Amino acid sequence: MTELPVATDVSCTDHSLDVALSDGRTLSVPLVWFPRLLLATPEERRGWRLVGEGRGIEWERLDEGITVEGLLLSS
Repeated sequence: MTELPVATDVSCTDHSLDVALSDGRTLSVPLVWFPRLLLATPEERRGWRLVGEGRGIEWERLDEGITVEGLLLSS
């Protein structure tokens, strides 16, 4: 079984969530998929942290969490 890449960096625009992966790819998905992020301020969107050695991304103040595996399966 091939090991999934992990997140190394995260950024948000007004329209997308962009996740840099350890294999060199960058996933870009519509921010509308994540209503809490869509409605958040830019400062709140920057309040992310990697969890599970990069297997997930968490915005604690927004009570939002996303897995890299989930992003890969939905993109």
